[in-house]
Amino acid sequence: MKMSFSQFAGTLIVAAGVASATMMASARAEDGITVYNAQHESLTQAWADGFTKETGVKVTIRNGKDMEFANQIVQEGAASPADVFLTENSPAMALVDNSKLFAPLNADILAQVPDNYRPANGNWIGVAARSTVFAYDKNKLTEDKLPKSMVDLADESWKGRWGAAPAGADFQAIVSALLELKGEKVTEDWLKAMKENAKPYKGNSIAMKGVNAGEVDGAIIYHYYYYGDQAKTGENSKNVSLHFFKNEDPGAFVSISGGGVLASSKNKDQAQAFLKWVTGKGGQAVLRDGNSFEYAVGKDEASNAALVPLADLNAPKVEPSKLNSKKVTDLMTAAGLL
Repeated sequence: MKMSFSQFAGTLIVAAGVASATMMASARAEDGITVYNAQHESLTQAWADGFTKETGVKVTIRNGKDMEFANQIVQEGAASPADVFLTENSPAMALVDNSKLFAPLNADILAQVPDNYRPANGNWIGVAARSTVFAYDKNKLTEDKLPKSMVDLADESWKGRWGAAPAGADFQAIVSALLELKGEKVTEDWLKAMKENAKPYKGNSIAMKGVNAGEVDGAIIYHYYYYGDQAKTGENSKNVSLHFFKNEDPGAFVSISGGGVLASSKNKDQAQAFLKWVTGKGGQAVLRDGNSFEYAVGKDEASNAALVPLADLNAPKVEPSKLNSKKVTDLMTAAGLL
């Protein structure tokens, strides 16, 4: 069957269009995405490597801290070179979201994580989680001597006996939960008492070392510092046990590590695909099988077998989008903790 000139020309146009689309897709895959990463570097690298292996999309990671990146994204606005923002704690996500700088996530991504591990508006999503715990010296304290609530640490009987790392985003997220759960007056009073009672440390792992060395009886930290040390030599946690407050106490707060796609991203499809992979079976398996010891948050996804199951923590219900980092830092500054 002979082809007319017009049919032949049309075929060439279609073929050229397909070739052009293929070349554009290939170019996008080659360019890849840029992730502003405030999560642990090794964890995000494992996610990036797994995603690239499966999709061929390159992931460029820029590492930094939660609030530093959040404020940078707000300053950059529509000019931000980032496609994805990952954090350790959710207040930084809330700051960017309140500035309307996230693109809504696709429904198939949101469907992979239960409602309580993501904000109601669907603009970002939980990718992992960590539990607040009281790490205590098991040579000094028995279970009956442990605080029943994190709020109890404001009592004078705990003066000089506990520690925390107030300057870190980890601790400030915990205070954000206290503010949301108990209100400003309780939080203000607790922080003032903390200034008098607690020994300040420069990080969670250093606070745990302080407990292990007998400097303090206990410290407020996140759970994975203990499990990570135990999985290595255990030398910084050999005298330490963990107290899970449970009972929906502020001290049982589970902080969500978040992921969002920037509204300014030029590679939204790839950025959305990355978060779908991280919150899906591949990304959550990295949490289950790796040594980050953070909780998996995907539906029906198991966490590392060494951990107390997430469902057993009886954590308080906190809407992550309401965690107010600005108010917390103001209150902590007023209390002399920052």
